[in-house]
Amino acid sequence: MNKQTLIKLLATTIQVAAVSSLMAQYSPVQSFAGKAGRTLSETTPGNRPFNPVAPKHAPNIVYILLDDVGFGASSAFGGLVETPTFDSLANNGLRYTNFHTTAICSPTRASLLTGRNHHSVNVNTVIDLAVDAPGHHGYMPFEKATIAEIARENGYNTFAIGKWHITPTPDLTGAGPFNRWPTGRGFDRFYGFMAGETDQYTPMLWENTSKIEPDLQGKHLTTVLVDKAIEYIAGQKSAAPDKPFFLYLTPGATHGPHQVDRQWIDKYKGRFDAGWDKYREEVLARQKKLGLVPANTTLPVRNPGVKAWDSLSAVEKKVFARFFEAYAGFLAHTDFEIGRLINYLKTIDQLNNTLVVLIIGDNGASKEGGITGHAYGINEYIDGSLFTERYEDRIRDIEKLYDDIGTSRSGPNYPAGWAQAANTPFRWLKQDANSEGGTRNPLVLFYPNGIKERGIRTQYSHINSITPTAIDIAKLTVPAVINGYKQEPLEGISLVYTLSNPKAPGQHHVQHYEISGSRSIYKDGWKAQVYHRNGTSFANDKWELYNLQEDFNEQKELSAAYPEKLKELQALFEQEAQKYNVYPLLGDTTVRSIQKLTKGPFDVRRQAVLYPGLTQLPNRAGPALYQHSFSLKADVELSGNNTEGVLLATGGRFTGFSFFVHEGKLKVAHNNNGKLVYLESTQPLPLGKAVLRYDLIYKAAKNLTDEAGTEALYINDVKVAERTITKADATIMPYDEGLDVGKDNGSAVTPLYKSPFVFTGQLNKVIVEHNSLP
Repeated sequence: MNKQTLIKLLATTIQVAAVSSLMAQYSPVQSFAGKAGRTLSETTPGNRPFNPVAPKHAPNIVYILLDDVGFGASSAFGGLVETPTFDSLANNGLRYTNFHTTAICSPTRASLLTGRNHHSVNVNTVIDLAVDAPGHHGYMPFEKATIAEIARENGYNTFAIGKWHITPTPDLTGAGPFNRWPTGRGFDRFYGFMAGETDQYTPMLWENTSKIEPDLQGKHLTTVLVDKAIEYIAGQKSAAPDKPFFLYLTPGATHGPHQVDRQWIDKYKGRFDAGWDKYREEVLARQKKLGLVPANTTLPVRNPGVKAWDSLSAVEKKVFARFFEAYAGFLAHTDFEIGRLINYLKTIDQLNNTLVVLIIGDNGASKEGGITGHAYGINEYIDGSLFTERYEDRIRDIEKLYDDIGTSRSGPNYPAGWAQAANTPFRWLKQDANSEGGTRNPLVLFYPNGIKERGIRTQYSHINSITPTAIDIAKLTVPAVINGYKQEPLEGISLVYTLSNPKAPGQHHVQHYEISGSRSIYKDGWKAQVYHRNGTSFANDKWELYNLQEDFNEQKELSAAYPEKLKELQALFEQEAQKYNVYPLLGDTTVRSIQKLTKGPFDVRRQAVLYPGLTQLPNRAGPALYQHSFSLKADVELSGNNTEGVLLATGGRFTGFSFFVHEGKLKVAHNNNGKLVYLESTQPLPLGKAVLRYDLIYKAAKNLTDEAGTEALYINDVKVAERTITKADATIMPYDEGLDVGKDNGSAVTPLYKSPFVFTGQLNKVIVEHNSLP
């Protein structure tokens, strides 16, 4: 071996060692304090700890982050949904009424865990839509550690349970890399789902970095998540009763789909028949009585498109009320399950020494149900059918599903009228980073041993404040270097100064917001903002100005009266945008094409070979099947006339695509938001080796119902079926369930078979060939 080769080999060895140590807790070799003799009898042990030890009586820390709840939903903040667990935590702790998130889920989670602004850690919007630019690409820097990484270096065990949604989507394959999965960002253990939402009865779940089967034996996902949290805590406290833990509990509730066992829905039967206008009035009165809003607060006008409840037809009222009954049952069930965790901590004598941070929503209530609501899942929002189908047709179709709304047989999200009601007393909703309605959420701090004060706190705060607050309360040390990475400063402002002094002057003076072009800047009670309509030019944007000290829910626009103040805040936004990598703004007329997204392993090659055993690969992480020409070739051996099963499937009972063998025929099923379309071979399958092929030839189309090319089936290169397809048929990108080879895990794409419908012949591989990608 020559010298150059040796040097290269040594360099490679050092790099591999460095990479393999990234996930390790800092544990340097300790000097031996005992005596090593020639024999064991002559040896005195050193009794030195090899790993960090937390200070005596260090508190457990529990972050509970709910999803899409809205400021005025929970009874703890004046809402009409009964949440006795949240009420108890709030009544025995501190309520924060001027607390803010980022307006959408992934950025809120990134900011919460790191104590930094979301663009500062490269999470500009939902992680699925990360683009290849600084501040936007989705790869959270290791130089900005998570609270889990910090807590672990302070001697804590660390557990993440539930929704994650901040691993770059291209990394969600069996090849990883896994350094930005939960176990790569400081968590000892993880059990949950990686995407923005999942079905509550057939979820896509992982434990640590391993995919697990979605069969919950009929249990609701939130129940299973709390069971797993209790299991982790029980194991840890049994082995090390004095060791504290950090738990990050993030159930999918109450993000769509709003699914829960029927008894929880029926509990609210008839409770919302008076409608969303009366709901807002009643909740505002309750909020005033609780002292959560100023006494002179009035309700803003309805959001665009929301009708007066009294103007609705009897059918509209019936189905719309049912949507909110399902939502209320879902939220009440979530409160019950979190109550089980709280009661467990009390039973094992840990509750008093636990800091509970309860954040009731990661953004405002969701607009993803559109004006009518939807019953077949989020793909109705993603593919745009929610906005393009006739209103009357949608109401008629939803009425047919009335009895199923909220159960496992539907994938609902409520109409925008209920979203604004859940957001009382604010205007605008989730994604609207310009508004208090998009960003103001309830916060509760509960810690019996450490926070003796009770009541309401009104100081301005932000999601990036939580981790600095937890660090201060628990007296954690932030190492200068974590896993070999020199740490950069936290950006949030700790709330410790507010704990004992409700009138303490606010210390969080400036905060910017931006999601998909909607943006705002806060400074000492004043706020300048822009509502940007997605898909329009930024040249049409208009800045507005509000004084939140006098008008906390943004009803009096002041830009004409205070033009200099507006200019000052616009300049401040520009300064913050440059500092934190807010640019480029997204959401104008520029198409966010696959070429601009952060690339994954399937995005950079025209052919992918997939093998049986691949299951529930998230669609954005896998080979693209969305609105372009492609081929599927299944290399099989058919052993008899009874051979059947799935060759490749993606999605499930609400939206999906399946390529399968059934009753001796080669078939394809398209499930377009519950509407099923089939293609079936005209010839039976032969015995022996064969190549079964599916070709989709896509022709660009404008509307989902327009003709958009053809699809065909082949057996050994002989065409055995063909038909014209619509754009809806070519819109293959289901969100809640992933891609499987050799079976259809989770729920079945088509009722022609029952999942998993494993292929009974020999399937060697499925080749995906992209015929129209660059």
